[in-house]
Amino acid sequence: MTIETRRTARARDGVGEHFADLAVLEAELGRNADRIGRWGVDLARRLLRGQRLLVAGNGGSAAEAQHLAAELVGRFQGERRAFSAIALTAETSSLTAIGNDYGFEQLFARQVEAHGRAGDVLMLLSTSGQSPNLLEAAAAARRGRVTVWCMTGPGPNPLTEASDDAVALATSSPHAQEGHLIAVHALCRAFDAAVAAWHAGDAP
Repeated sequence: MTIETRRTARARDGVGEHFADLAVLEAELGRNADRIGRWGVDLARRLLRGQRLLVAGNGGSAAEAQHLAAELVGRFQGERRAFSAIALTAETSSLTAIGNDYGFEQLFARQVEAHGRAGDVLMLLSTSGQSPNLLEAAAAARRGRVTVWCMTGPGPNPLTEASDDAVALATSSPHAQEGHLIAVHALCRAFDAAVAAWHAGDAP
């Protein structure tokens, strides 16, 4: 067997292991299906009343945060009105100013203080559940009577303990992040169903 063949075989084995581990992720998501559905209904009720969603994360979770906000401001599947969702990861001038003046740990907390109103929801995404800037954001939200939800990797962890409710996936960091995207889409589906029910006369 040539060196190149061995490399290819090892790479193929790694891909196979990654896919095989998805069975664990599927089970974890199924265990949280009812909670995600409840979140969708609750979020629809709040946003239909004029409240908003704030969402944040670091690294790949920052991309997930922006993805969720885009699904609500734009659309997920069917046509519906736009809803207020702000990704706290996206405003680069605010991010750099806050980081420079107050430090990285206040990156999101300062924005929660600025934008959060009582009854809003703050969604925090983290595979570790230990990011100091997310913990500070959760604390700022609680002070402002903003409801805190989080999606993390294995729990309990500091962020699940600091939140009002949590989806904690007992799997590896890469799979947790993949699971968060699936959970985001499921949340959007539940949200859209609740909004449609409200428009049909069955208030969520």
